[in-house]
Amino acid sequence: MRNLIHLCPALLCIAMLVGCAQPHVMSLSGQTMGTTYNVKVVGATVDQQQLAAVIDARLQQINQLMSTYISASELSQFNDAPLNEWFDVSSETQAVIELANDISTLSDGSFDVTVGPLVNLWGFGPQHIPDHVPSMAEIDDMRERVGFGLLQVRPGALRKEAALYVDLSSIAKGFAVDEIVRLLEARKLNDYLVEVGGELRARGKNPGGKIWRVAIELPEAGQRRPYQVVELADMGMATSGDYRNYFERDGVRYSHTIDPATGYPIRHNLASVTVLAKSTARADAMATAISVMGADPGLALAEAQGLAVFVILKTPEGFEAKHSTAFTPFLSTLVP
Repeated sequence: MRNLIHLCPALLCIAMLVGCAQPHVMSLSGQTMGTTYNVKVVGATVDQQQLAAVIDARLQQINQLMSTYISASELSQFNDAPLNEWFDVSSETQAVIELANDISTLSDGSFDVTVGPLVNLWGFGPQHIPDHVPSMAEIDDMRERVGFGLLQVRPGALRKEAALYVDLSSIAKGFAVDEIVRLLEARKLNDYLVEVGGELRARGKNPGGKIWRVAIELPEAGQRRPYQVVELADMGMATSGDYRNYFERDGVRYSHTIDPATGYPIRHNLASVTVLAKSTARADAMATAISVMGADPGLALAEAQGLAVFVILKTPEGFEAKHSTAFTPFLSTLVP
């Protein structure tokens, strides 16, 4: 998986808002998917080492299924497989691809897990950042290999109609959060905060007996300051932005977020998108979709679909925030 550090707007602020560790709080952390994970469980009565081992094992399984950095992963093997032949996959990979295709349809292709060839061309995949900006000819060539309609799914199998390179980094961390939650709830643990690479899901109460409060980060390179506090109750949260993962050539900044329709990094003034949803995987993918779409189309989609969305725009005066109607109940204290 790509190391998407830009997707960590809330991690910095969790400790500040929750406070220091208190009795009966289990804290687990580790490395996964090129980034980190953190789990806080309040009132846990299970064995900590055993739970940590179960979580680590599940995250390793997901990485072995969906990583583009592991050549023997299920996804890498599918990317290398022949065209027009059904390739057997796990139920997990099938479910993630089905969700991805649903969101691709909903966003008119703004979210597209087949955008991998363009991501790699611009240097945001496993390859290093290129020493030149790709030419139009190179971009057009890669665009022939992009299109979610070229990726077919059926129970237990995938098929591709072009030389696709599927990249699940914009949805797999959210899926990993949901899977950790499933492990916790199977053990009757219902007061928790789970975070993988900045994607979150919370339920129940924090150590102080209140709703978990996390912060959306100020979308400014070189800064780690909270911008807006959100009360997160039984909900997943994902944020996407263009202010951490980018490169510059000749004074022009090129974002890691690629528009599948043009083959170029996004250039609009939308700096950060936060989405809340019951499924963190869905929130993860929708945050990317709206980042590609831009603020006005993204918020219009949010209103039409009843999605809880919070966006931060860059303006000549600084930053401006907007949100959908469904996001209002989650707003807490505005951080100056």
